[in-house]
Amino acid sequence: MIRDFSGRVCVVTGAGSGIGRALATELAAHDARLALADVDAEGLAETAARAARLGAREVHTEVLDVSDRAAVLAWADATAARFGGVDLVVNNAGVALTAGVEEMSWDDFEWLMGVNFWGVAYGTKAFLPHLRRSPDGHLVNISSVFGLFGVPSQSAYCAAKYAVRGFTESVRQEQRVSGSGVGVTTVHPGGIRTDIVRNSRAAAGHDKDRVVALHDSVSRTSAQRAARIILSGVRRGRSRVFVGADATAIDVGSRLLGSVFEPLVRMVSRRPGANTSAPTGPALPPDGAGSAPALSAKGYSDPVTGG
Repeated sequence: MIRDFSGRVCVVTGAGSGIGRALATELAAHDARLALADVDAEGLAETAARAARLGAREVHTEVLDVSDRAAVLAWADATAARFGGVDLVVNNAGVALTAGVEEMSWDDFEWLMGVNFWGVAYGTKAFLPHLRRSPDGHLVNISSVFGLFGVPSQSAYCAAKYAVRGFTESVRQEQRVSGSGVGVTTVHPGGIRTDIVRNSRAAAGHDKDRVVALHDSVSRTSAQRAARIILSGVRRGRSRVFVGADATAIDVGSRLLGSVFEPLVRMVSRRPGANTSAPTGPALPPDGAGSAPALSAKGYSDPVTGG
């Protein structure tokens, strides 16, 4: 169990913005040695500069697409060789796609799964052998409150975050059964104040300004606060971490109410300004994880640049 991050080798994906940047700066303030990755070179460079100013003992960056398995595997080995080991890995990078199942293209579905699920799986498999060599290695995979219940227009995102949840819980059990000593934490952020909605894409017919206003009104937790909660969970060896009172309430509500919870979700999802010919719902996931390459499908507007 990691009690102190000073001198520890800490890996964070999606570090160019949002929760990833906040994690990097929090770890820097605790004298960590950082390996940071993001597909956004400019955002990554800014995070590295902030981390250096805050006292990070060492910072290395990699412009990386986490959906590229070979690139992730090579980065993991290079990171372990450069630092002499790895103590903490946070698979945080993520993207967002707002579309009903019928209007969603296969390319976009596969793109989201490539980053949000396969990116986590690649990062886990690539770094796990190195974490096992640490006396108290720890793996953190970021799911979402959307990994706890289904939401209209977020089928792809929910599928990925449910998959991250199940995958990570299985990895945790495997580590315990094997006696490896590697801690494994699943994180479910609720509404986090980041720019993910402003910088992300929405399907034609969704009122983006209204969605941004809604996101801002319900997002009560700052990215920095989220990072502190996550790192506190690591120090305490928590199996699951819920970020924000809303995440805790959703977890409890969905488990206690069961199918009764679904009508509540539909009620909240019915909002003016949505495309009446398509399923309505919150336009983007609430947590705002890492940054992402732009979508290529027709019917979407602004590029996704991250949380």
